[in-house]
Amino acid sequence: MANESFTLIVVPDRHSEVRRLRLRRAWVIQALVGCSVLALVAVALVVHYGSVVSEAQENPALRDENLKLKSEIAVIREQLAHVQGTLDRVERFDQKLRAITLLSDPQRNLAMGPTEAAPAAGSADNQFVRSSGQESPATLAAKLDKLSAEATRQEQSLQELQAYFAGQKSLLASVPSVWPTRGWVTSDFGSRVDPYTSERVMHAGIDIAGPHGKEIIAPSDGTVVFSGLEGGYGNVIVIDHGYGIKTRYGHLASLRVKAGERVKRGDLIAAMGNTGRSTGPHLHYEVRVNGIAQNPRKFILDD
Repeated sequence: MANESFTLIVVPDRHSEVRRLRLRRAWVIQALVGCSVLALVAVALVVHYGSVVSEAQENPALRDENLKLKSEIAVIREQLAHVQGTLDRVERFDQKLRAITLLSDPQRNLAMGPTEAAPAAGSADNQFVRSSGQESPATLAAKLDKLSAEATRQEQSLQELQAYFAGQKSLLASVPSVWPTRGWVTSDFGSRVDPYTSERVMHAGIDIAGPHGKEIIAPSDGTVVFSGLEGGYGNVIVIDHGYGIKTRYGHLASLRVKAGERVKRGDLIAAMGNTGRSTGPHLHYEVRVNGIAQNPRKFILDD
């Protein structure tokens, strides 16, 4: 069998001699096998090439889609941060509104006097929208759910306050909710070092510095109960706003109202000065509720 062969007869045109080619059987089989292998390799290469071309076409589309998704997630993250910032401001405003009610109402949970400040924007409870990582859609959905619950709570709280304030117009007009003057707060409410004795003492108000003669206005409606000199405070005005609320203004350059006069919020009452124990032109401003000094900032709404 190994010696079997094939004879290939080649017949050219009629003027040429016939040629015979003897091909061994083994050679033919080897050639056929080789051709089959080459054909299979060619088919595999074609299939592989087609796959590579397909992937090459899909990759740019996938990259574009991935970039688009990342951009959308970044926008959502910024929107979440903005919404949380708004809720933080609403929370602080809510606390101030509750503070200026000066009433105790267990049914509505309204506060007596100034309450604790709302959580700061950077507190742990408010950090869930400020992560710098790449959040997944599930994480963003959880954050949106939490924001929705917080917004619902704030809405209920403000509706509660709105219902309460509807019948409290007189009280609102009496609350010192605006700045009596604008300037630099050089000394805040609380314990401080006395500039004359260098001893730590309680500062019952806030000091607002400004140019000599700067106008001082009434922060709410009331009646002037004192207008004159008062020891280290120099020229002083005291206004009784009702509901146990009184405000005091010290170190004044001039007094524009007299005891017994009624004033409205925004009325001019004095000019900033440097009278009494004072290191420079400024207003010493106090708010007292039932005789107890309170931090004036907790009543001021126009921060």
